[in-house]
Amino acid sequence: MDELLRRKVDGYLAEWKNNHDRKPLIVKGARQIGKTRSIERFAERNYKSVVQINFVEQKKYKDIFDDGFEVNTILKNISLLNPELQFLPGDTLFFFDELQACPNCATALKFFKLDGRFDVICSGSPVGINYKEIESNSVGYKEEYEMSSMDFEEFLWAKGYTDDFVEDLYQHMLEVKPLANLKIDVLFDIFRDYVTIGGMPEVVNTYIKNKNFSGTLNMQRQLLKDYEEDITKYAEGLDKAKVKAVYNHISRFLAKENKRFQVTKIGKNARNRDYVGCVEWLADAGVINVCYCMNQPELPLKGNYDPKLYKIYFKDTGLLIASLDEEAQEDLRANKNLGTYKGAIYENIVGDMLAKQGYKLYYYNSDKPALEMDFFVRDADTLIPVEVKANDGATASLNNLLREDKYPDIRYGIKLGYKNIGSNGKYYTFPYFLTFLLKRFVAEKKREG
Repeated sequence: MDELLRRKVDGYLAEWKNNHDRKPLIVKGARQIGKTRSIERFAERNYKSVVQINFVEQKKYKDIFDDGFEVNTILKNISLLNPELQFLPGDTLFFFDELQACPNCATALKFFKLDGRFDVICSGSPVGINYKEIESNSVGYKEEYEMSSMDFEEFLWAKGYTDDFVEDLYQHMLEVKPLANLKIDVLFDIFRDYVTIGGMPEVVNTYIKNKNFSGTLNMQRQLLKDYEEDITKYAEGLDKAKVKAVYNHISRFLAKENKRFQVTKIGKNARNRDYVGCVEWLADAGVINVCYCMNQPELPLKGNYDPKLYKIYFKDTGLLIASLDEEAQEDLRANKNLGTYKGAIYENIVGDMLAKQGYKLYYYNSDKPALEMDFFVRDADTLIPVEVKANDGATASLNNLLREDKYPDIRYGIKLGYKNIGSNGKYYTFPYFLTFLLKRFVAEKKREG
């Protein structure tokens, strides 16, 4: 069934194959986001021989590097374990899966590159015990691609929409031309489904096949349990109970008015210093997006934020919804009433859509003057506030940030909501579902000057 699921990594892999000076490739990302299936499909279509080794399921293959890293020696040891495998120079792909379980394999990548006869792709999850070690191995002789769960564009592809359809949406944004009522209604329906089930390929496949939500909630709850199991397995050097406590409190803090995550409110006598590294571990594992509070709404962003003030969002909004209680589930799935939960669901999905475009997440909150802004994006020399509206309330903060005399780095803003495309000369209004095109839009505005 997952033949339906076209992924952005497919295009990247095709480009990688066309580069004559290609290096061994590591595709990394959280578990169950479709890494293995995408690489297998690419391998089937492009190579006569595929040598696929999973270091978690086939532990004996970890020993193939014990006699050194010369490629012929590695081939000899692989042949000992499986004499039927073929090594055809120029037409063989070595696919090493679960790389995090075998750091020696990462060291071998340099030798595969220097040897030059075979292509190598690895996939790995950053939760692995040895991932830091892997990142420092074979520097200069490998390239990395970070993969995540499906973004909204990939979801549209899964629903049968084409590149031309997406391009037409983008042109409407550039020309600030409202979408036809039918189109916007249909897209909001699709978007609400995407928010509810998220972008995990297995969940999306079930939804596409059944044409409804049946079966998806159980799969999402299993994913939540799997991630919890990963904490137990891999959070080395940290108090696993504390990492779990952070993970299990995410939706509780998002339900609060200011949505800020506060370690001191997790439990009795909880102190920030006791939880050092817990949030970072979850972020590195690809489970959460962390959004930091800026000191001032100005450039640069790096260094201009408080590492102790942050919000935590689920990387996959479907998993946020699956973490809520039964009543919330019913309301969200049956009535598609995403406006409940104090706007947290909209913030979560917009944060994830921005993160999937490569943006780091920042917000701003100040009492004097009273100003709050959900997110900021930027181009080379402009800071752009992004306001996420769960309802059609006032935009006082956005208007205040656009006062030229006070915030010179801010030249225009973006407001996202249940709105059509528009502009009032100071900020652009876009429907939520177009967030996945913001990076392209911001780059185009920069070119126009």
